[in-house]
Amino acid sequence: MTIQQKIISNKLGLLNLAEELGNVSKACKMMGFSRDTFYRYKELMETGGIEALKDQSRRGPNRKNRTDEQTEAKILEMTFENPALGQLRLSNELRKQGIFISACGVRGIWLRHNLETFQKRLAALDRDYQNGRVLTETQLQALEKKKADDEVCGEIETHHPGYLGSQDTFYVGNVKGIGRIYQQTFVDTYSKVAMCKLYTTKKPIAAADLLNDRVIPYFESNGIFLLRMLTDRGTEYCGKPEQHDYQLLLAIYDIEHTKTKARHPQTNGICERFHKTILNEFYQTAFRKKVYRTIEELQADLDQWLEYYNERRTHQGKMCNGRTPLETFVDGIKVYREKSWQH
Repeated sequence: MTIQQKIISNKLGLLNLAEELGNVSKACKMMGFSRDTFYRYKELMETGGIEALKDQSRRGPNRKNRTDEQTEAKILEMTFENPALGQLRLSNELRKQGIFISACGVRGIWLRHNLETFQKRLAALDRDYQNGRVLTETQLQALEKKKADDEVCGEIETHHPGYLGSQDTFYVGNVKGIGRIYQQTFVDTYSKVAMCKLYTTKKPIAAADLLNDRVIPYFESNGIFLLRMLTDRGTEYCGKPEQHDYQLLLAIYDIEHTKTKARHPQTNGICERFHKTILNEFYQTAFRKKVYRTIEELQADLDQWLEYYNERRTHQGKMCNGRTPLETFVDGIKVYREKSWQH
């Protein structure tokens, strides 16, 4: 007996029972139907016969509203190329290529293919591409155990590029033949332009070298003065001004120094969030593809990724709004000139 036949049999059974008992209420109570349902079945039987008792199928979905196949294929292609991209990031990246689809549209496609979480995208990549470039099971387990994003306490006040720079130290790891590797990170809180340099020590001279070698020359080449720095209270950033390399450099360039609240790393949340991005999108991939013998090799690949991050990767920050950090920086130069007393 088919499902339709069972449905018709139940409906006919209700009508026949009511006729035998001569009591509609009692029949409905015994069969578990309402009186309204009984009279609806009775009307259908009288007007259309047994065929009218068949369940009418639901209206099919409107396929015209569905994303076209080419766009869906492109979304899946970019998803597997970089599973770390979120739905808003992927929407912005597609817009750069002339494909306009909302973040909700991207998520709808991910749900259709069971790719809505980072872990599911990594698992799908591992299943579909067994070519040596996929994440290992150990790395997948590590990502699953990783905590949620640090919550930033309040908003950082920033008005233009150079208004406030954020700096922090990121422990990359212990690489055989090189030793411990530390990354000094600088992020402009307005444009989100990032600069990084690798060191084998976690000392004040390393923190000062990043500013002196890359950050300050970059800002000066664009006619911008760095006004203030935000760091934690680590020994590489804090010490006696007359003896501490980092403090001396800030004094030379007349840069104000602001420190985060003790035991609250989320106060420097912009750097913390960047460290998660660079871990997911660069280091976990780089160490899987290549064995690094020197710190210079790793620095060269890091510089290449930073070029992509600053110049081509869209950012969802408050000031960026889907633009790249470099685009936000260039647009912010005009704001700087309007507000800064130097101009």
